[in-house]
Amino acid sequence: MTDQQQNFIDKPVLVAGASGFVGSHEARLLCEQGRKVRVLLRKTSSTDAVKDLPVEICYGDVLDPDSLRKAMEGCGSVFYSVVDPRFWLSDPAPLYRNNVDGLVNAMDVALELGVERFIFCSTMGALGFNPNGPVTEDIEFNWRDKASPYILARLQAEERFLEYCRDKGLPGVALCVANTYGPQDYQPTPHGGMLWKVGSGQSSAVMDSSAPMVDIRDVAQAAVAAETKGKLGERYIIAHEYISNREFFTMAAEWGGLKPPKVIPHWVAAVVASVAEVFIKLFGIKDSILSKDAVFLSGAFKEVDNSKARRDLGFNPRPVRETVNDALDWYAQREKEKAAQG
Repeated sequence: MTDQQQNFIDKPVLVAGASGFVGSHEARLLCEQGRKVRVLLRKTSSTDAVKDLPVEICYGDVLDPDSLRKAMEGCGSVFYSVVDPRFWLSDPAPLYRNNVDGLVNAMDVALELGVERFIFCSTMGALGFNPNGPVTEDIEFNWRDKASPYILARLQAEERFLEYCRDKGLPGVALCVANTYGPQDYQPTPHGGMLWKVGSGQSSAVMDSSAPMVDIRDVAQAAVAAETKGKLGERYIIAHEYISNREFFTMAAEWGGLKPPKVIPHWVAAVVASVAEVFIKLFGIKDSILSKDAVFLSGAFKEVDNSKARRDLGFNPRPVRETVNDALDWYAQREKEKAAQG
Protein backbone atom coordinates (compact mmCIF):
# COMPACT_ATOMS: atom_id res chain seq x y z
CA MET A 1 0.00 0.00 0.00
CA THR A 2 1.37 3.42 -0.94
CA ASP A 3 1.69 6.32 1.51
CA GLN A 4 -1.12 8.12 -0.33
CA GLN A 5 -3.40 5.12 0.05
CA GLN A 6 -2.55 4.79 3.74
CA ASN A 7 -3.40 8.46 4.15
CA PHE A 8 -6.99 8.11 2.96
CA ILE A 9 -7.40 4.70 4.64
CA ASP A 10 -6.64 6.38 7.98
CA LYS A 11 -9.44 8.92 7.48
CA PRO A 12 -13.11 8.25 8.21
CA VAL A 13 -15.01 6.45 5.46
CA LEU A 14 -18.59 7.13 4.46
CA VAL A 15 -20.98 4.37 3.39
CA ALA A 16 -24.01 5.83 1.63
CA GLY A 17 -26.91 3.39 1.42
CA ALA A 18 -25.90 1.44 4.52
CA SER A 19 -29.46 0.36 5.28
CA GLY A 20 -29.41 -1.74 2.10
CA PHE A 21 -27.96 -5.17 1.43
CA VAL A 22 -24.70 -4.13 -0.25
CA GLY A 23 -24.06 -1.01 1.81
CA SER A 24 -24.63 -2.74 5.15
CA HIS A 25 -22.14 -5.47 4.27
CA GLU A 26 -19.58 -2.90 3.17
CA ALA A 27 -20.03 -1.11 6.50
CA ARG A 28 -19.77 -4.42 8.36
CA LEU A 29 -16.51 -5.40 6.66
CA LEU A 30 -14.99 -1.95 7.09
CA CYS A 31 -15.82 -2.08 10.82
CA GLU A 32 -14.24 -5.53 11.06
CA GLN A 33 -11.07 -4.01 9.60
CA GLY A 34 -11.01 -1.36 12.29
CA ARG A 35 -11.94 1.55 10.04
CA LYS A 36 -13.72 4.70 11.24
CA VAL A 37 -17.09 4.26 9.56
CA ARG A 38 -19.86 6.76 9.01
CA VAL A 39 -23.14 5.75 7.43
CA LEU A 40 -25.60 8.03 5.67
CA LEU A 41 -29.22 7.12 6.42
CA ARG A 42 -32.55 8.81 5.96
CA LYS A 43 -34.48 9.19 9.21
CA THR A 44 -37.09 6.85 7.77
CA SER A 45 -34.54 4.13 6.95
CA SER A 46 -34.42 0.90 8.91
CA THR A 47 -31.32 0.51 11.04
CA ASP A 48 -31.68 -3.27 11.46
CA ALA A 49 -28.70 -4.04 9.23
CA VAL A 50 -26.26 -1.72 11.06
CA LYS A 51 -27.61 -1.47 14.61
CA ASP A 52 -24.95 -3.84 15.93
CA LEU A 53 -22.08 -1.99 14.22
CA PRO A 54 -19.83 0.68 15.79
CA VAL A 55 -20.70 3.31 13.19
CA GLU A 56 -21.42 7.02 13.30
CA ILE A 57 -24.88 7.63 11.83
CA CYS A 58 -25.33 10.76 9.75
CA TYR A 59 -28.94 11.44 8.87
CA GLY A 60 -29.58 12.93 5.48
CA ASP A 61 -30.53 12.24 1.89
CA VAL A 62 -28.57 12.04 -1.36
CA LEU A 63 -31.09 14.51 -2.78
CA ASP A 64 -29.96 17.03 -0.14
CA PRO A 65 -26.40 18.22 -0.95
CA ASP A 66 -26.01 19.95 2.43
CA SER A 67 -26.57 16.67 4.29
CA LEU A 68 -24.13 14.95 1.94
CA ARG A 69 -21.56 17.64 2.65
CA LYS A 70 -21.88 17.18 6.42
CA ALA A 71 -21.62 13.38 6.15
CA MET A 72 -18.69 13.43 3.75
CA GLU A 73 -16.63 16.13 5.50
CA GLY A 74 -13.17 14.77 6.37
CA CYS A 75 -13.71 11.39 4.73
CA GLY A 76 -11.02 9.80 2.62
CA SER A 77 -13.31 7.39 0.79
CA VAL A 78 -16.98 7.05 -0.08
CA PHE A 79 -18.70 3.74 -0.74
CA TYR A 80 -21.83 4.68 -2.65
CA SER A 81 -24.46 1.94 -2.65
CA VAL A 82 -27.66 3.96 -2.80
CA VAL A 83 -30.15 2.21 -5.09
CA ASP A 84 -33.86 2.64 -5.69
CA PRO A 85 -34.64 -0.94 -6.81
CA ARG A 86 -38.36 -0.49 -7.48
CA PHE A 87 -38.33 -1.75 -11.07
CA TRP A 88 -42.10 -2.17 -10.88
CA LEU A 89 -42.96 1.53 -10.59
CA SER A 90 -45.47 2.82 -13.14
CA ASP A 91 -43.93 6.30 -12.96
CA PRO A 92 -40.16 6.04 -13.57
CA ALA A 93 -39.42 9.59 -12.35
CA PRO A 94 -38.38 8.46 -8.82
CA LEU A 95 -35.98 5.92 -10.35
CA TYR A 96 -34.10 8.66 -12.20
CA ARG A 97 -34.29 11.07 -9.28
CA ASN A 98 -32.96 8.60 -6.71
CA ASN A 99 -30.56 6.57 -8.87
CA VAL A 100 -29.17 9.35 -11.08
CA ASP A 101 -29.71 12.74 -9.48
CA GLY A 102 -28.68 11.49 -6.05
CA LEU A 103 -25.46 10.04 -7.44
CA VAL A 104 -24.64 13.29 -9.25
CA ASN A 105 -25.13 15.22 -6.00
CA ALA A 106 -22.78 12.85 -4.17
CA MET A 107 -20.12 13.06 -6.87
CA ASP A 108 -20.28 16.86 -6.92
CA VAL A 109 -19.79 17.00 -3.14
CA ALA A 110 -17.00 14.41 -3.31
CA LEU A 111 -15.13 16.53 -5.85
CA GLU A 112 -15.74 19.68 -3.81
CA LEU A 113 -14.35 18.09 -0.62
CA GLY A 114 -11.43 16.28 -2.25
CA VAL A 115 -12.55 12.72 -1.49
CA GLU A 116 -9.75 10.39 -2.62
CA ARG A 117 -11.78 7.28 -3.54
CA PHE A 118 -15.39 6.89 -4.64
CA ILE A 119 -16.53 3.27 -4.96
CA PHE A 120 -19.81 3.08 -6.87
CA CYS A 121 -22.10 0.05 -6.71
CA SER A 122 -23.51 -0.31 -10.21
CA THR A 123 -25.22 -3.35 -11.72
CA MET A 124 -24.70 -6.09 -14.25
CA GLY A 125 -27.78 -4.55 -15.88
CA ALA A 126 -25.51 -1.81 -17.25
CA LEU A 127 -23.47 -4.34 -19.23
CA GLY A 128 -23.98 -5.10 -22.89
CA PHE A 129 -25.10 -8.46 -24.23
CA ASN A 130 -22.60 -10.75 -25.95
CA PRO A 131 -24.18 -13.37 -28.25
CA ASN A 132 -20.78 -14.95 -28.84
CA GLY A 133 -19.61 -15.69 -25.32
CA PRO A 134 -19.28 -14.34 -21.78
CA VAL A 135 -19.87 -10.64 -21.15
CA THR A 136 -16.85 -8.48 -20.30
CA GLU A 137 -16.51 -4.91 -19.06
CA ASP A 138 -15.52 -3.76 -22.55
CA ILE A 139 -18.88 -4.57 -24.17
CA GLU A 140 -20.96 -1.43 -24.49
CA PHE A 141 -24.64 -1.41 -23.64
CA ASN A 142 -26.51 -2.63 -26.74
CA TRP A 143 -30.10 -3.41 -25.74
CA ARG A 144 -31.81 -0.07 -25.08
CA ASP A 145 -34.81 -1.18 -27.13
CA LYS A 146 -35.48 -3.99 -24.65
CA ALA A 147 -34.46 -2.28 -21.42
CA SER A 148 -37.03 -1.23 -18.83
CA PRO A 149 -37.05 2.26 -17.25
CA TYR A 150 -35.33 0.80 -14.18
CA ILE A 151 -32.43 -0.55 -16.25
CA LEU A 152 -32.18 2.69 -18.22
CA ALA A 153 -32.00 4.68 -14.98
CA ARG A 154 -29.23 2.45 -13.62
CA LEU A 155 -27.43 2.70 -16.96
CA GLN A 156 -27.65 6.47 -16.97
CA ALA A 157 -26.24 6.52 -13.44
CA GLU A 158 -23.21 4.48 -14.49
CA GLU A 159 -22.72 6.60 -17.60
CA ARG A 160 -22.69 9.78 -15.50
CA PHE A 161 -20.27 8.15 -13.07
CA LEU A 162 -17.80 7.19 -15.80
CA GLU A 163 -18.21 10.67 -17.33
CA TYR A 164 -17.28 12.27 -13.99
CA CYS A 165 -14.23 10.02 -13.73
CA ARG A 166 -13.14 10.79 -17.28
CA ASP A 167 -13.93 14.50 -17.55
CA LYS A 168 -13.87 15.83 -13.98
CA GLY A 169 -11.23 13.66 -12.36
CA LEU A 170 -13.47 11.82 -9.91
CA PRO A 171 -11.21 9.12 -8.38
CA GLY A 172 -13.82 6.41 -8.76
CA VAL A 173 -14.25 2.70 -9.42
CA ALA A 174 -17.53 1.08 -10.51
CA LEU A 175 -18.66 -2.43 -9.60
CA CYS A 176 -21.17 -4.15 -11.90
CA VAL A 177 -22.79 -6.46 -9.37
CA ALA A 178 -24.83 -9.60 -10.14
CA ASN A 179 -27.85 -10.87 -8.15
CA THR A 180 -26.80 -10.90 -4.50
CA TYR A 181 -27.54 -13.58 -1.91
CA GLY A 182 -26.37 -14.24 1.62
CA PRO A 183 -26.98 -13.52 5.31
CA GLN A 184 -28.17 -10.27 6.87
CA ASP A 185 -30.76 -9.75 4.13
CA TYR A 186 -33.13 -7.83 6.38
CA GLN A 187 -35.52 -6.44 3.77
CA PRO A 188 -35.35 -9.12 2.26
CA THR A 189 -34.48 -8.58 -1.39
CA PRO A 190 -37.07 -10.08 -3.80
CA HIS A 191 -34.70 -12.82 -4.99
CA GLY A 192 -33.45 -13.50 -1.47
CA GLY A 193 -37.03 -13.73 -0.27
CA MET A 194 -37.73 -16.32 -2.96
CA LEU A 195 -34.75 -18.36 -1.78
CA TRP A 196 -36.24 -18.46 1.72
CA LYS A 197 -39.71 -19.36 0.43
CA VAL A 198 -38.32 -22.39 -1.39
CA GLY A 199 -36.02 -23.44 1.44
CA SER A 200 -38.78 -23.13 4.02
CA GLY A 201 -41.40 -24.89 1.91
CA GLN A 202 -43.57 -21.83 1.31
CA SER A 203 -43.07 -22.15 -2.44
CA SER A 204 -42.59 -25.30 -4.52
CA ALA A 205 -42.26 -23.78 -8.00
CA VAL A 206 -39.73 -21.54 -9.73
CA MET A 207 -39.40 -20.06 -13.20
CA ASP A 208 -37.16 -21.77 -15.75
CA SER A 209 -34.43 -19.17 -16.10
CA SER A 210 -30.77 -18.65 -15.31
CA ALA A 211 -28.69 -15.70 -14.12
CA PRO A 212 -25.31 -14.78 -12.65
CA MET A 213 -25.25 -14.65 -8.85
CA VAL A 214 -22.78 -13.62 -6.16
CA ASP A 215 -22.45 -13.82 -2.39
CA ILE A 216 -23.07 -10.47 -0.73
CA ARG A 217 -19.97 -10.92 1.45
CA ASP A 218 -17.84 -11.36 -1.66
CA VAL A 219 -19.30 -8.13 -3.05
CA ALA A 220 -18.24 -6.28 0.09
CA GLN A 221 -14.74 -7.74 -0.11
CA ALA A 222 -14.46 -6.69 -3.76
CA ALA A 223 -15.63 -3.16 -2.94
CA VAL A 224 -13.10 -2.72 -0.15
CA ALA A 225 -10.36 -4.15 -2.37
CA ALA A 226 -11.35 -1.71 -5.12
CA GLU A 227 -10.55 1.17 -2.78
CA THR A 228 -6.81 0.48 -3.01
CA LYS A 229 -6.47 -1.93 -5.94
CA GLY A 230 -9.10 -0.81 -8.44
CA LYS A 231 -8.08 1.12 -11.54
CA LEU A 232 -9.61 4.57 -11.43
CA GLY A 233 -12.28 5.32 -14.00
CA GLU A 234 -12.92 1.65 -14.74
CA ARG A 235 -15.61 -0.87 -13.93
CA TYR A 236 -15.39 -4.43 -12.66
CA ILE A 237 -17.83 -7.31 -13.04
CA ILE A 238 -18.57 -8.69 -9.58
CA ALA A 239 -20.33 -11.99 -10.26
CA HIS A 240 -19.75 -15.63 -9.52
CA GLU A 241 -21.57 -18.43 -11.24
CA TYR A 242 -24.14 -18.36 -14.03
CA ILE A 243 -26.63 -20.81 -12.61
CA SER A 244 -30.12 -22.06 -13.44
CA ASN A 245 -33.04 -21.61 -11.10
CA ARG A 246 -33.48 -25.37 -11.20
CA GLU A 247 -30.00 -25.99 -9.79
CA PHE A 248 -29.94 -23.01 -7.44
CA PHE A 249 -33.31 -23.55 -5.81
CA THR A 250 -32.81 -27.30 -5.62
CA MET A 251 -29.97 -26.48 -3.23
CA ALA A 252 -32.46 -24.50 -1.17
CA ALA A 253 -34.92 -27.40 -1.13
CA GLU A 254 -32.16 -29.78 -0.06
CA TRP A 255 -31.32 -27.45 2.81
CA GLY A 256 -34.91 -27.74 3.99
CA GLY A 257 -35.12 -31.51 3.40
CA LEU A 258 -37.70 -30.94 0.66
CA LYS A 259 -38.30 -32.19 -2.85
CA PRO A 260 -36.79 -30.13 -5.69
CA PRO A 261 -39.14 -27.35 -6.82
CA LYS A 262 -41.21 -27.65 -9.96
CA VAL A 263 -39.88 -25.57 -12.84
CA ILE A 264 -42.36 -23.41 -14.76
CA PRO A 265 -41.36 -22.86 -18.41
CA HIS A 266 -40.23 -19.32 -19.13
CA TRP A 267 -42.80 -18.90 -21.90
CA VAL A 268 -45.62 -19.78 -19.50
CA ALA A 269 -44.47 -17.06 -17.09
CA ALA A 270 -44.30 -14.60 -20.00
CA VAL A 271 -47.88 -15.42 -21.04
CA VAL A 272 -49.14 -15.08 -17.47
CA ALA A 273 -47.39 -11.71 -17.14
CA SER A 274 -48.87 -10.50 -20.44
CA VAL A 275 -52.39 -11.45 -19.37
CA ALA A 276 -51.84 -9.91 -15.94
CA GLU A 277 -50.75 -6.62 -17.52
CA VAL A 278 -54.04 -6.45 -19.45
CA PHE A 279 -56.04 -6.79 -16.25
CA ILE A 280 -53.74 -4.40 -14.41
CA LYS A 281 -54.39 -1.69 -17.00
CA LEU A 282 -58.10 -2.52 -17.16
CA PHE A 283 -58.56 -2.04 -13.42
CA GLY A 284 -56.17 0.90 -13.14
CA ILE A 285 -53.75 -0.91 -10.85
CA LYS A 286 -50.35 0.73 -10.54
CA ASP A 287 -46.93 -0.55 -9.50
CA SER A 288 -47.46 -4.27 -9.94
CA ILE A 289 -44.38 -6.44 -9.54
CA LEU A 290 -45.82 -8.93 -12.05
CA SER A 291 -44.85 -7.67 -15.50
CA LYS A 292 -43.36 -8.70 -18.83
CA ASP A 293 -40.27 -6.61 -17.98
CA ALA A 294 -39.72 -8.61 -14.80
CA VAL A 295 -40.01 -11.91 -16.65
CA PHE A 296 -37.64 -10.70 -19.37
CA LEU A 297 -35.03 -9.53 -16.87
CA SER A 298 -35.18 -12.85 -15.01
CA GLY A 299 -33.51 -14.54 -17.97
CA ALA A 300 -31.85 -11.66 -19.80
CA PHE A 301 -28.38 -11.94 -18.30
CA LYS A 302 -26.00 -14.62 -19.52
CA GLU A 303 -22.52 -15.74 -18.58
CA VAL A 304 -20.13 -13.04 -17.45
CA ASP A 305 -16.34 -12.90 -17.23
CA ASN A 306 -15.04 -11.91 -13.78
CA SER A 307 -11.36 -12.39 -14.64
CA LYS A 308 -10.59 -8.66 -14.42
CA ALA A 309 -11.87 -8.54 -10.84
CA ARG A 310 -9.98 -11.72 -10.00
CA ARG A 311 -6.78 -10.28 -11.42
CA ASP A 312 -6.94 -6.72 -10.06
CA LEU A 313 -9.02 -7.06 -6.89
CA GLY A 314 -8.19 -10.58 -5.78
CA PHE A 315 -11.86 -11.48 -6.18
CA ASN A 316 -12.32 -15.11 -5.14
CA PRO A 317 -16.01 -15.96 -4.67
CA ARG A 318 -17.02 -18.75 -2.32
CA PRO A 319 -18.94 -21.89 -3.43
CA VAL A 320 -22.61 -21.35 -4.32
CA ARG A 321 -23.85 -23.97 -1.88
CA GLU A 322 -22.08 -22.17 0.97
CA THR A 323 -23.93 -18.99 0.02
CA VAL A 324 -27.28 -20.79 -0.13
CA ASN A 325 -26.81 -22.58 3.19
CA ASP A 326 -25.52 -19.52 5.04
CA ALA A 327 -28.36 -17.38 3.72
CA LEU A 328 -31.02 -19.91 4.70
CA ASP A 329 -29.46 -20.46 8.13
CA TRP A 330 -29.71 -16.70 8.67
CA TYR A 331 -33.31 -16.44 7.45
CA ALA A 332 -34.28 -19.31 9.75
CA GLN A 333 -32.63 -17.69 12.75
CA ARG A 334 -34.26 -14.38 11.87
CA GLU A 335 -37.69 -16.03 11.82
CA LYS A 336 -37.04 -17.57 15.25
CA GLU A 337 -36.06 -14.20 16.66
CA LYS A 338 -39.15 -12.52 15.23
CA ALA A 339 -41.36 -15.27 16.63
CA ALA A 340 -39.76 -14.90 20.07
CA GLN A 341 -40.44 -11.16 20.00
CA GLY A 342 -44.11 -11.86 19.36
